[in-house]
Amino acid sequence: MAMQQNRFGSAALLALGLMVSAGAAPAATACRDLALLRLPGTLITTAVEVSGPLSTGAGNPIEVPPLCRVAGTVNPAIRFEVWLPLGDSYNGRFQAVGGGGLAGNISYPAMATAVRAGFASASTDTGHRSTDNLWLADPQRRQDYGYRAIHEMTVKAKAIIDAYYGTGPEYSYFNGCSTGGRQGLMEAQRYPDDYDGIVSGAPVSLFTRLHMGQLWTAHATLIPEGAALTPEDFSLVNAAVLQQCDAQDGVEDGMLTDPTRCNFDPRDLVCRGRSTDSCLSEPKVAALESIYGGAINPRTGEQIYPGLEPGGENAQPGNPGWAMIMNGRTPFFIDIPVLGGMGFENNAWDWRTFDFDRDVALIDGKLANVLNAVDPDLRDFQSQGGKLILYHGWSDPGVMPQRTIDYYNEIIAFADHATSGDGTAFTEEYARLYMLPGVGHCSGGVGPDQVDFMSAIVDWVESDEAPETIVARKADGSITRPLCPHPQVATYRRGDANDPASFVCE
Repeated sequence: MAMQQNRFGSAALLALGLMVSAGAAPAATACRDLALLRLPGTLITTAVEVSGPLSTGAGNPIEVPPLCRVAGTVNPAIRFEVWLPLGDSYNGRFQAVGGGGLAGNISYPAMATAVRAGFASASTDTGHRSTDNLWLADPQRRQDYGYRAIHEMTVKAKAIIDAYYGTGPEYSYFNGCSTGGRQGLMEAQRYPDDYDGIVSGAPVSLFTRLHMGQLWTAHATLIPEGAALTPEDFSLVNAAVLQQCDAQDGVEDGMLTDPTRCNFDPRDLVCRGRSTDSCLSEPKVAALESIYGGAINPRTGEQIYPGLEPGGENAQPGNPGWAMIMNGRTPFFIDIPVLGGMGFENNAWDWRTFDFDRDVALIDGKLANVLNAVDPDLRDFQSQGGKLILYHGWSDPGVMPQRTIDYYNEIIAFADHATSGDGTAFTEEYARLYMLPGVGHCSGGVGPDQVDFMSAIVDWVESDEAPETIVARKADGSITRPLCPHPQVATYRRGDANDPASFVCE
């Protein structure tokens, strides 16, 4: 793919109208002159050299190395930025970064991390502002958000990189979590030539169903009388889960290495007589059963979306726990714009009216083809040498972890059929999944959430060094664990529990 990118870049220079003599190598372009580039359907609005601390107009200034900052808009309204490290600080690679939630912003902190490591970087708001909700009912804007904006940003960024440095990036990478994880999967599925390596964390792959799954928790806790769960309830439940299952991996450390091995029954907490602080009412226990079980069709029993996992119920450092989507008063704030604004095109839609039988097909029929990144056929990405790392925190309260496992298994099942062979072995040659114990949505929680997935994907792409175990740490150094390729799990054997060598993958 790198060779194709360089061919694209050289052709782009000619298309941009830059002065290049016949047969001569493309010349690098001064930063300010990038404002003159003519890219199809694109207006370059800014091209200026800057250095940190950089004021972006969004939060505190960000520390960045000296760079060329380019901003532009792709029709109809896709804002993007490309940051180009100056001089020898550029490592010859491009790392695009994803967005979060419903996007609407440039991901400046993630771009800063990339350029500090020597990458040229790019980000996009996907075609709308975060303060706008009119785009939700606009099919073009939904398409831009769904997949078009990232691809357009990628094409324009490569052309700008080529013009500035005189050659395109040697390797291109995409790095995103949550919505960014979904964006990475969309690239692998729809535009397999765009990136050599993709890191996709906690991907909202089944976008439409996720928001039904989140809304399911609101129906379970807010509609029945007395079912709303409080922070104290979450702490009570989490303590009971850990008491039963924490030691299953050989270490009592406040987190579950694999929650699917924990057969916790919330009915053990139901009050048998007078209500106390150490038990829960029948309506609250029924709500817990619905949350763990996940959204189902009440008529057919079909699973609509998986439930949340035991072990991440209560608030933890950097992780709000289940309170992220269950505040005891209203549904998670994104569910109404997605299901009401996009699905029913009614921003005043009453969430209580959602029918988990009839409305599932209605929403999927309207939005799934644009917003869901669920195609398991990644053969085009694989045949071009592409590599994919998926990861997900087991204590994620927002995007249910089981869905990422389900998608990875769907890739393997497709490979089983398509190759008439060992789908697992075929898939592991280019795609691997890592589950992070005790980690919340993209980061935070009691588990080790500091993982250098970017170095792992670079080594895999450029040196064909497939990742086996990857070391994960907490920022304060209190926990260090090996992450095993799914379905393997790190199990303690002997020695220092903070030494990855004390664990084996099995």
